Amino acid sequence: MAYQIQQLLKMTSSQLDELFANSPPGDIPDGEGRGTALIVEATPIAPLIASFVSHFAWQGKIFDARAGLLKNMISPLGIAAIVAKVYKAESWFDGRECIVLDYSETSIVAGWIRDEIRMIEPAIYLGQVFAGRTRLFHFALHF
Repeated sequence: MAYQIQQLLKMTSSQLDELFANSPPGDIPDGEGRGTALIVEATPIAPLIASFVSHFAWQGKIFDARAGLLKNMISPLGIAAIVAKVYKAESWFDGRECIVLDYSETSIVAGWIRDEIRMIEPAIYLGQVFAGRTRLFHFALHF
């Protein structure tokens, strides 16, 4: 099935978990991925919350695959900040390989955050945000 961001906003957390579990890690992306926060999945306000986050807090991530790093695009101005190391490793979610976005050694602000992503379409990645070992929410990146 070909997934679009609007479809992901309509999926429940369990459906997103299943999609993540059944997806390959894919290649480490390179370039700018537009972000969508999937915070209140499968509710009528999910698109509104995603739009609010996109306009005022987080617009996505800029990957440098060769360097194994990324920067988040944050604030209404889309400032490139909050660096993470990017590498493949075992997922905290299911123990299978994923792409890890690790802030523990690169960010004072987000050092307690770890994201994991997997490719669900050639240009779309589904991610999960962890604080410590607690998963907070899903997100999507479209390249």
